[in-house]
Amino acid sequence: MKSVINPATEEAIEELELAGPEELNAAVEAAKTAWPKWRDVSISDRARLLRRLAGLIEDDAEHLARLETRNVGKPISDSRAEVAMVADVFHFYAGAIDKHYGETIPVEGGVDFTFREPLGVVGLITPWNFPMNIASWKLGPALACGNTVVLKPAEITPLTAMRLAGLALEAEIPEGVLNVVVGPGSVVGKTLVEHPDVAKIAFTGSTEVGRSIMKGAAGTIKRVTLELGGKSANVVFADADLDKAAGSAPIAVFGNAGQDCCARSRILVETSVFDTFVDRLINETKKITVGDPESESTQMGPLVSAQQRDTVASYVDGEAAWQGEAPSGRGYWFPPTILAPVSNDDRVAREEVFGPVVAVIPFHDEAEAIELANDTPYGLSGSVWSKDGAKALRVTRRIDSGVISINSNTSVRVSTPFGGFKQSGFGRELGMHALDGYSEVKNVYMSTEA
Repeated sequence: MKSVINPATEEAIEELELAGPEELNAAVEAAKTAWPKWRDVSISDRARLLRRLAGLIEDDAEHLARLETRNVGKPISDSRAEVAMVADVFHFYAGAIDKHYGETIPVEGGVDFTFREPLGVVGLITPWNFPMNIASWKLGPALACGNTVVLKPAEITPLTAMRLAGLALEAEIPEGVLNVVVGPGSVVGKTLVEHPDVAKIAFTGSTEVGRSIMKGAAGTIKRVTLELGGKSANVVFADADLDKAAGSAPIAVFGNAGQDCCARSRILVETSVFDTFVDRLINETKKITVGDPESESTQMGPLVSAQQRDTVASYVDGEAAWQGEAPSGRGYWFPPTILAPVSNDDRVAREEVFGPVVAVIPFHDEAEAIELANDTPYGLSGSVWSKDGAKALRVTRRIDSGVISINSNTSVRVSTPFGGFKQSGFGRELGMHALDGYSEVKNVYMSTEA
């Protein structure tokens, strides 16, 4: 049995019997059996079922939000916003089903056209930091394209994924279309990746595990989508609106207690305004309320586990420019921490901390800002702050990142593609682009010669 723990109290909230290879194989078989019927469900009926699921999620919103908060430790206000996004994702893909189509191509002697065909059974492996949101990002396009799925959530935060599967059945999505298997990645995840009846793996998690998934998928030449780690740069030029940049920077790092692959955990600041910016950053960070995730006023909760807390603490081995406070007693707490000035060569600037720690790094000019921003193996997200629109756009074009914002620290929208460059992975989630990753292009030529 596995105890599912509330990170704020260290108390068990659920006891689960973990699955092994036998249960995983049974889930794949169920998905394989259900696939032909789901594939052949009409586009309008598939859209109707996804809309019904979205409606049930909206009806169950408060329960889902409370479940996510108790399982992950994130503030209830964040969980409510994430539930709303999950519903929006299913609404979006319900509307996208009949807009993902092929093309006709002029050729000699006939007509050529393409179809978008579903892959079959797809395996979805999701992380512990945004278990409900990221599950929906994969489920929405996978189901819309006519695939059946086996979803393996992180074993420490599986509760909302399990609830989504129950709501799918209530929505009358046929049994076997959406299967959830909770078990260790080293056993269940590995079996899913190597299973010969699984056509694709979509994975969100660490770069290290992403490498092993690529190797495991090679045996059966599976399609793979990987959304991996990040060490995103938040580039602040001297001509930026410093109040706005400093005001938005704390949540961009400390939201979800820093457990976010998009976290702008490197803030690059032009030297002429470095001290001014750091002072403002400290003042804004002091406003963050750290505490009980179920309190309406809380903005930052605990880390997900004691292991994660110990890992984060290992990056803070010197004097901080500022460190806040966190509740004492039970719970996996770590205070928001600002390290400044930091060299881009320091460990805290090189590795994904995945906690509420930010490194503030000075730069002298535009060329150095670009060089520092790109001096990382990752390329997931980031921001550029400047009132000079031409410069801001010029710099964003030179930064090797899949998702980047100008004068904003937001990364994710339902209708826009999300994914990384370099070791942050490949493939795209969300938007219409995600549908490409869950379908094959079939080319058909028809002769019109007499």
